[in-house]
Amino acid sequence: MVGKRRKCETLGLATVLALLLSAVQAVQAAEDVWTGVERVVAVSDVHGDYERFIAVVRFAGLIDANGDWSGGKSHLVQIGDVLDRGPDSRKVMDLLMKLEGQARRAGGHVHALIGNHESMNIFGDLRYVSPGEFAAFQSESSKRRSPTAEAEAGKPPGYAEHRRQFGPDGTYGKWIRGHNTVIKINDTVFLHAGIAPKYAGYTIREINNRVREELEDFSKLQGGIVVDTEGPLWYRGMAQGDEKALDAHVAQVLKNLKAERIVIGHTFCDGAITPRFGGKVLQIDIGLARLYDQLVRIACLVIEKGQPYALHQGTRLELPTDSTKDMLRYLKQAAALDPPPSSLLGRISRLEASLAPGGGP
Repeated sequence: MVGKRRKCETLGLATVLALLLSAVQAVQAAEDVWTGVERVVAVSDVHGDYERFIAVVRFAGLIDANGDWSGGKSHLVQIGDVLDRGPDSRKVMDLLMKLEGQARRAGGHVHALIGNHESMNIFGDLRYVSPGEFAAFQSESSKRRSPTAEAEAGKPPGYAEHRRQFGPDGTYGKWIRGHNTVIKINDTVFLHAGIAPKYAGYTIREINNRVREELEDFSKLQGGIVVDTEGPLWYRGMAQGDEKALDAHVAQVLKNLKAERIVIGHTFCDGAITPRFGGKVLQIDIGLARLYDQLVRIACLVIEKGQPYALHQGTRLELPTDSTKDMLRYLKQAAALDPPPSSLLGRISRLEASLAPGGGP
């Protein structure tokens, strides 16, 4: 009788613990919508350029000279692709991890969203990982070995440590898997690439759960949302598609998500924060990282008390209200702030030519 009672008590305790764990997980999963936020700063596609990332968040008043959080109750949204191409992704991730805790204590928040390059590092598609990025994970003991096991296997130095760190029990693997793919702050939705018609009916929670499930169980990747070119980590239609053809789709997505605008990265928008679909979509991949040239591109999106604007080289610029004359005004203002030569000069020349008499389509 006593044994049965103890067994029941044990089962009861196990059930309670399971329910508590489920409740905690539900609370964590629920953290993908925020309201009442007065200031949001959004940065995209850092791609391992630590110095440029430091510059843009410092311009935005989010960190001090020591690299510590100074943004108070602001929310920083890094909308994916911290990783790959450049050598200093680990430094950027370490900084974001530190800022997450500091921002929470100050009443703010840091959101490091999952982009396609974060997911690729998790499931092992390493074609864009630079040698310097692998080397940043190399341990002191492996540096002392000559030749290293990686070299003998045809792998770059730091490869084995990199894979461990991005595994299920690795610091960076756990960190990335714990993040969202899509969030909503006030009336604005943030994600890396965009939402295709295929996923127009999905809720924010459904997208986040699907991505988490697939990054936890790689057998679900085939035919899943993470590697789908129409998925939220890859879709380029909102950035490059015909606006007239997709206007109804964008309006429906916003209606479904009860939002006013969508902020995306992933697709280079040629040096300046760029509105599409009458401002319903804001592109923010300005080419922050020095991947293809050394031209200086430092800008981010700020939404303050519901009003979006560009912070270009630390100066507030009102976003253009059209894609023609007011866009030209905006680009010229931005170019004047850039160290010469501005990366925007070609874009300005093309727009001027299109606006000249007889220059249109």
